[in-house]
Amino acid sequence: MKYNEPIEADASIDIGPMIDIVFILLIFFMVTTTFVKDMKLELERPKASSSVAASSKAIRLFVDNSGATYVDGEQVRLWLIQSKLRDLLSTSTSKVVLVVTDEGVPAGRLVEVVDQARLAGAESVGVATKKEAG
Repeated sequence: MKYNEPIEADASIDIGPMIDIVFILLIFFMVTTTFVKDMKLELERPKASSSVAASSKAIRLFVDNSGATYVDGEQVRLWLIQSKLRDLLSTSTSKVVLVVTDEGVPAGRLVEVVDQARLAGAESVGVATKKEAG
């Protein structure tokens, strides 16, 4: 044995399993981010025969039967809706706001909420309904 010969060690790393794990994580994050975040508020939406499907990226603004408004799961007073929505619209790629209301919400309250959403900078404001069959 010669002392001047370098000792060659088999130092290869198999990156196949690492690539598999990265793809699994990528698929996991892609699937979990497509869920629509809805509040756990029981609302009886009004019916409409001319309704169309809403964008899943729309910011949802909830109005219950008592007139209370909710943005992002927390109750918001009427005069704070505009600032809260402005903050959400500035970080969102979609400038669409969807107002989800109870069936018994007065028209005046709905108009106030839609007006606040438009003043906050929403390009489009829609009202969520249940489509009538037939």
